[in-house]
Amino acid sequence: MIQTSEHATVQAPLIRYAVEAGWTWLEPERALSLRGGEHGLLLRPVFLEAVQRLNPGRLDPNRAEDLARRLERVAPNLHGNLEAWEYLRGLKTVFIPEEKRERNVTLIAPDWRANTYHVTSELRYVSPAVPHPIRLDAAFFINGIPILLVETKAAHKIDGIAEALEQVRRYHRDGAELLALMQMFALTHLVQFYYGPTWNTSPKAIFNWKSELQAQAAAPVDFESLVKTFVHPERVVRVLLDYILFVRREDELSKVILRPHQMRAVERILHRAAEPEKRRGLIWHTQGSGKTYTMIVAARKILENPYFENPTVLMLVDRNELEAQLFANLAAVGFGHVRVAESKAHLRQLLREDYRGLIVSMIHKFDDMPANLNPRTNIFILVDEAHRTTGGDLGNYLAAALPNATWIGFTGTPIDQTAHGKGTFKIFGLYDPKGYLDKYSIAESIADGTTVPLHYALAPSELRVDRETLEREFLDLKETAGISDIELLNQILERAVTLRNMLKNHDRMDRIARYVAEHYRTLIEPMGYKAFLVAVDREACALYKDLLDRYLPSEYSEVVISPNYNDPEFLRRFHYSDEKEQAIRKAFRQPDALPKILIVTEKLLTGFDAPILYAMYLDKPMRDHVLLQAIARVNRPYEDVQGRAKPCGLIVDFVGIFEKLERALAFDSQDVADVQSVVTALEKVWEHFETLMRQARAEFLPAVAVTYGDKGLEAVLNAYRDEERRQNFYRFFREVQSLYEILSPDARLRPYLEDYQTLAWMYLVLRSAYESLHVDRELTRKTARLVQEHTHGTEIRPVLQVYEINERLLEKLTHDDTPDTVKVFNLLKSIEDLIRRQGQEAPYLISIGERAQQIAEAYRQRLVETQAALRELEALVQEIVQAEHERRQMGLSPLAFAAYWLLTREGYHEAAALAEQVEAAFQKYPYFRLSRSQDRDLRRNLYALLGRGDPAAGAEKLKERVEALLRMVTRVEEGL
Repeated sequence: MIQTSEHATVQAPLIRYAVEAGWTWLEPERALSLRGGEHGLLLRPVFLEAVQRLNPGRLDPNRAEDLARRLERVAPNLHGNLEAWEYLRGLKTVFIPEEKRERNVTLIAPDWRANTYHVTSELRYVSPAVPHPIRLDAAFFINGIPILLVETKAAHKIDGIAEALEQVRRYHRDGAELLALMQMFALTHLVQFYYGPTWNTSPKAIFNWKSELQAQAAAPVDFESLVKTFVHPERVVRVLLDYILFVRREDELSKVILRPHQMRAVERILHRAAEPEKRRGLIWHTQGSGKTYTMIVAARKILENPYFENPTVLMLVDRNELEAQLFANLAAVGFGHVRVAESKAHLRQLLREDYRGLIVSMIHKFDDMPANLNPRTNIFILVDEAHRTTGGDLGNYLAAALPNATWIGFTGTPIDQTAHGKGTFKIFGLYDPKGYLDKYSIAESIADGTTVPLHYALAPSELRVDRETLEREFLDLKETAGISDIELLNQILERAVTLRNMLKNHDRMDRIARYVAEHYRTLIEPMGYKAFLVAVDREACALYKDLLDRYLPSEYSEVVISPNYNDPEFLRRFHYSDEKEQAIRKAFRQPDALPKILIVTEKLLTGFDAPILYAMYLDKPMRDHVLLQAIARVNRPYEDVQGRAKPCGLIVDFVGIFEKLERALAFDSQDVADVQSVVTALEKVWEHFETLMRQARAEFLPAVAVTYGDKGLEAVLNAYRDEERRQNFYRFFREVQSLYEILSPDARLRPYLEDYQTLAWMYLVLRSAYESLHVDRELTRKTARLVQEHTHGTEIRPVLQVYEINERLLEKLTHDDTPDTVKVFNLLKSIEDLIRRQGQEAPYLISIGERAQQIAEAYRQRLVETQAALRELEALVQEIVQAEHERRQMGLSPLAFAAYWLLTREGYHEAAALAEQVEAAFQKYPYFRLSRSQDRDLRRNLYALLGRGDPAAGAEKLKERVEALLRMVTRVEEGL
C-alpha cells in the first residue's frame, strides 16, 4: 500500500498551525542544543531567562540553576508529575537569603502574554534508565518547560488514535523522566483529535476535542480549527493552571483534566460569586459527569481569587465522599488549608471563629445551628446533591446561620415534586430564567461518552413483590414523591411492614439468590464486569450473603453496611474495620480481584465510583432522586487493557419499580429527552438488535455465498475490496457486537446465531487482510468465545494463514489448492509478519515490504488482476530467499547489507563497497531526522555517492534511491 506521509499530511500542518496560533518554531537541532543533548529535559537557557524575568529580585542565575535542577529531579512517576505541576502553579518556594525566608516562585505567568512559547518536532529523549530512545512527534514548551506532547498518525490509519495512545503509554514507560514534567498529551490523525492528562491514559480520561469544538461551532470543524483552538497559548495556560486536578481517593492518587462542560460551569460559578445581588445558582450536571471535580476546582478558584478578599468556602458533601478521604486529602495535592468538620461543635467553632479557607462538612452538622453565626458576605457554600437541602429544616438552619452567603447547588436531577412543596429550582434557581446556572444533560453525557447508557430488565413476575402492596405502602405515599434522602427512604420502608415482609420472605430471597448467581455467571462474569445486589435493609444484606454463598463461591461476594452498636452477632460479622472496608472497595474496582458482587443497602449507593460495575440487582423500593443516585453507580465508562469498552449499565429490577417508569423517575424537566435518556428497557436493545440483523441479511450477508473453507475466504475478500464498503461494514458490525455482548446468552438469540457468527468471521477476515492487524483484540469476550467454539474442528479460519518464507514455499504454493485470491492475502500477511519480526535486524526487508504494499494497494483498487498480483508476490518471496542467502555469506552489517541489496536491484556494479560508504554517511550524520542541517548534508553526501556509482542516472532516479535509503533508516529508528 502506498502510505500517505504522516509528516506531510498531519505533523507538518499541526506545527504550522501552532506557529500561527502563537508558538515559536524550534528546529529539532536547535531544540536538541538548548536541551543539552538527548538526556536533556528543559530548554535550559530559555528556562533560566524566563524564571529570572518572572521573579525579579528573587532569582539570580545561581538560584535559577538550582531551580532547574530541582525540577529535573522530580520522581519519574505520577507523584513527580504532581510535584512538577505544583512548581508550575507557583506553589513551591525557594529560600531567599537576603530576606531569610521562603518565597513562592513563578514558573509560568497566569497572564499568558508574559510567557515564552516554543514548539518542536521529532524530539528524541533517552532516559538514563532505558537504553532505547523515545521520539515525540511534537513537543510544546512554555518558558523552556515541556508541557504538552502531540502524537500524530497518518490520516489513512483506521486505528490511528489507538496506535497513538499505545505510543504515549510507551513514552510513560521508556521516557518517564520527561513525562514527569509533561502535563498533557494529544492524539490526532487529522480526522480525529483527542486529549488527556499525562499519567492517566485510561480511555475514560481521554476526550474528543473535535466533538467538543463542534458542539460550540455552528459550522463544521476542520483540522486547522482543531489545532489552533486547542493549542492557543491562552487556552493551554488556563487549562494548565486552573483545570488540571490531582486528587487522592482512598489513598490512590489520580489526575484528571476537566472537560469543557466542567470548565464552563466553573467560569459561571465564578461570575455568579462576583454578583452580590445574586446569591444563588444551580449547576445541573447529570450523575457521573464529574460534579465533584467541578466543585473542587470552583472552590480552589474562589479561594485563590484576590477579588473575594480571603473568603471562606463551605463544601457540603455526602458521607461516602468523606469516607473516601477525597476532601481530607486535598491539602496533600496542592490545595492549601482544608478543614473537615468532625462534629457539629467543630463546624460551629470554625464558623464562629471566622475561619478563612475551605471547610468540608455534611449538611446534618447544621442541625440546631444558631442564627447569624457568621454574617460575612464572602462566604460561598457549594452544596453537592443540592436536593437534600430542600427536604427539611437543615436548609433553614444553614440559611439562618450564614445569612449573607452565596449558595451554589449541584445536582444530577432537580426534583420539584417534594412533599414539602419546595424544589431545587425554587431554592437555587430563582435568579436564572430556566432555573439553572449551567446544565449538562444525561443525553449529552451519553453522547460525549462521559457516561454509558442504562438499561433495565424486569425480573420474572414470580420474583417481584405484589404490585398492590408496592403501590399502597410505597408508591402512593405522598412523602415518597421527590424523595431525595436515602435515610428518609429507610424510615418510610420501616413503616411498610407488609412490603418489607414480602421482600424478606425466605423462599423468595432464596430464588432471587439463585437467579442472581446464574444471571451473573452466564451474562455478567463472561464480560469481565462486577455487580451490586441492593437489599431492602441491613438484615436483608446479611441474609442474601448466606443465600448467595449456596450458589456462588463465598469469596465472590461481600457485604458493605454501616455498623450499629446494638447489632446482633448475625450482623456484627460484617462490622469491618475502616482498613478492611477500604481494601474491599479497592479490590472491587480491580477487574481480576475478588469480590465480584457487593451486597449493599445504603452505603456505597452514593459517591462510590467503580467503573467496572456493570449490573445492579435491585431488591429495594426506590424512586426519584434516590433511585437515580443508586442506578447511576453503573453508568461509569470502563475499558479494559485490551480496549474492550463497557457498552452500558444494567439494572435488574426485582421490585417492579420500572413497571411504570414515569412514576419511578418523575423529575422536573422542560426537555422530555432528559427523562427518556435516564434508563431504557432492555427490550429496546432487543428490538435494535433484531433490526440490525435484518439489515445484515439484506445488505452484508448476500455477498458471501459460502462461509466455509477457502472459498468462503475468497468470497469475503473479493466482496469487500472497496474501502468505503469495508468501513461501513466495520461500523455496522461493531454496533451489532456491542448489542450481542449485552444480550448473550439468551434463547432468543438462537435464530440469529449462525448469521451473527458469519458476520464476526467476516469482520476478523477483513480486519486481518485489509487493515494488517493482529485481530486477537478485535472481538468482545462473548463474541470471541462464540467464534472460537464455532470454528473448533471446522474448516473456517478466522484469520489468514501466515506462511514460513523459505526456499520450499514456492513449490508448496504450486501444489496448494487454496484459491489465488486467498494466496495473495496470505502472502501479503506473511511478508508483513516477517518484516515486523525481523525488519530491524534485517532492514533490507523494508524495501521489499514497500513493494509488497504497492502490489497490495494496486490489487485492492483492482488495478491488477489476481494472477498478476500473485506472480509479483511470488517474485518477492524468491527475492527474500535469495537475499537471506547472500546476507549470511557476505558478513556485512544489517544497514550496509540493506543498502547493498537496494543498490544491487538498481544495477550498481560495486554495490558492496558503495553500501559501506552509505553506512558511513549515516554514521556521520546520526541526527539527520532532528537537524535540518544534518539532513541537508546527508542528502548531499548520498547524492554524490550514488551519482558517482551510476553517472547515467538522472536527478529523479537518484532522488528516488536516496529517499528509499532515508525511509529505510527512519523506519528502523522508529521501530518500524
